[in-house]
Amino acid sequence: MKPSAALLAACTCLIVTACAHSSQTAPALHIGGRVAEFDRVVSEAPTPLYTHQWPGVYFETQFTGPSLSLHFEDAHNRYKLYIDDEAPRLIETPGNIPFEIKGLPNKPHTARLEKISESQSDQGSFYGFTPAHGQGTATAPRARQIEFIGDSFTVGYGNTSETQTCTESEVWKTTDTSQAFGPMTARAFNADYQINAFSGRGIVRNYDSFDGPTLPELYPYALFDGKTLYTDPDWQPQIIVIGLGTNDFSTPIKSGDKWASTDALHTDYRRGYVAFVKELRQRHPNAFFLLMSSDRFDGTLRDNVRQVAATLQADGETRLDTLFFDGLDYGGCHFHPSLADHQKIKTLLTGYITAHPDLWQNR
Repeated sequence: MKPSAALLAACTCLIVTACAHSSQTAPALHIGGRVAEFDRVVSEAPTPLYTHQWPGVYFETQFTGPSLSLHFEDAHNRYKLYIDDEAPRLIETPGNIPFEIKGLPNKPHTARLEKISESQSDQGSFYGFTPAHGQGTATAPRARQIEFIGDSFTVGYGNTSETQTCTESEVWKTTDTSQAFGPMTARAFNADYQINAFSGRGIVRNYDSFDGPTLPELYPYALFDGKTLYTDPDWQPQIIVIGLGTNDFSTPIKSGDKWASTDALHTDYRRGYVAFVKELRQRHPNAFFLLMSSDRFDGTLRDNVRQVAATLQADGETRLDTLFFDGLDYGGCHFHPSLADHQKIKTLLTGYITAHPDLWQNR
């Protein structure tokens, strides 16, 4: 379940980081994605509690023995658990009851837990892995790092659905971030990754003008609480792929909106996008930015992204390019990319990166 206010108030937030952890405890985990680490006192000893909301978070460990237990405090999310080369085990809304795997060969194993659902209003927490014999060891961080910033396309919203018409629960059930283009691209290059995406959010305008922080306003935080800031000096991705703008342009301007015209919205979008990339450049001085978009809205999104790139390059930005995709079937929930579409975008991305191997050398 979601950590109670009393629990979080009692915890001391030691580090908010993807890969570094409390100095009091050396957890046997390698963590990918944005996780807020808290200490929960159990039997007078601090026990790490890894709380998350961004999609695509994953945990990895190595252990020896015939069994493994996983401990959660999460009634909202879906996970895939991979042990060695076996098919993944699905874990749905585990609550706070240990999830146990038994009958494994008594030998060394690797385990990987991936969050595949999107949790916008609810936090999930993971305590870690408990092997049958002793404590596991963390897998080593990968030399390559890639970050994906976006909206529902990047999340993998309803990507496994066989129909475009879905209820809210069906969207939750058919969203699998592990099968979205970002994680698939990262795996192709054996790279650690972050999926910093939120369905319905835009650069300056959210879907249908609904009230709430835009993606650039959410970006500084580890949790969607507006106060738990994210920082990790070890997270310096060589490549940052950005796909934002569908929600800015997908619905007509409303009478109460701040933009007097569509042209005014486009101008504000380009201004906000340029400012966001410049902010990211301050965080990641050596990263290469790849601004990506579809050809939707008669090319409006693509043309605005081109202008954003041109403005940044005119201002002296040299480590930046654009990448556009078309021809998708949009067979997922609510006309979102299907599994075949995500595979197509992944192929486009891997082709670009493979053709530019020097991108991995800048860190």
